[in-house]
Amino acid sequence: MAGGNERSMRALKEVWKRPENSLCADCGKPDPDWASSTLGVFICLSCSGIHRNIPSISKVKSLKMDHWDDAQVQFLAKNGNAVTKATYEAHIPIYYYQPTYNDCQVLREQWIRAKYERKEFTEPGKQLPYSDGVKEGILWKRGRDNGQFLPRKFLLSEREGCLKYFTKQDAKEPKINVKIDVINATFRPEKIGNPNGLQITYLKDNKTRNIFVYHESGKEVVDWFNAIRSVQFHYLKVAFPIASDNEIKNRLTRNFLKEGYMEKTGPKQREAFKKRWFTLDHRRLMYFKDPLDAFAKGEVFVGSRENGYSVQKGLPSGTQGNFSWHYGITIVTPDREYLFTCETESDQLEWIKAFTSVINQAMTPQEYAIEAYFKFKS
Repeated sequence: MAGGNERSMRALKEVWKRPENSLCADCGKPDPDWASSTLGVFICLSCSGIHRNIPSISKVKSLKMDHWDDAQVQFLAKNGNAVTKATYEAHIPIYYYQPTYNDCQVLREQWIRAKYERKEFTEPGKQLPYSDGVKEGILWKRGRDNGQFLPRKFLLSEREGCLKYFTKQDAKEPKINVKIDVINATFRPEKIGNPNGLQITYLKDNKTRNIFVYHESGKEVVDWFNAIRSVQFHYLKVAFPIASDNEIKNRLTRNFLKEGYMEKTGPKQREAFKKRWFTLDHRRLMYFKDPLDAFAKGEVFVGSRENGYSVQKGLPSGTQGNFSWHYGITIVTPDREYLFTCETESDQLEWIKAFTSVINQAMTPQEYAIEAYFKFKS
């Protein structure tokens, strides 16, 4: 640590070592080595870059390389992550998505700005732009057939319990009208090719449909995301009145467990393996010809171990289909085996880890119903 006298250095290290300061105040990443001298929080390098873009609110310094004077160290000691969180995170709505260090930039930036710049969570009952139960506005939506992003009007209504979008501003009838309980939303900026890219999925006839949208404003697209979660939360509170708030919170929007390319073969296991984009959305393994396809070419249900599902490293001996990737995975179900290959060993291990996490979970009654549908369909 450059500069500073020994007394300040020792005092700084003592504050830094407190248990409440062992995780980044904003994303939870372990061992933060930066801090805000104006807010009194300990943060990671990545979050410090976001703080640096809000200089009117936060001044950041490295705990290892910068000099901290006595007054700044005393300010950190007086505040720290626990005290500061008690102020700036005092009244976070239960449905609000609090990002972690694994989440994308736009989610983390808007979380930080919501806390410290807009002070959205400091007062009880504060009117928030995603808590009205209705949201209307323009999002840029990717066309299903031509791949162009065009402005479309979206309407989210808690009273109607649905999300609609219209192809024209003055259209009377929506292009889609989707019930809120079958919607998922997850940020996918790299796949969509926009830092504010949001993927909205919903079930129609028990098949997954994808809608890809973005907004130029990071705040606006994150407000849409949390508005969806807000409407879902209140809908589920009515639908499941005895469920706790945390139980309902866990049923709101979810991130995909894993996405990426694998090769697959057909049910006879003699066909050539074809490269496809795969998405593991809890127990649904979907595959697409292109990552931005609106509809999956197929879906596989991944059940629990106690119901005869398992994942195995490698392919069965004597597999005949031609494949160019050599890191195999076999998904065993009660009815058949599904064979995949990955380009690298690290991809193979990551997919196996994701499949294992699903297979090791007991199935819910709703998931038994989904499994029955998949069996009937096949």
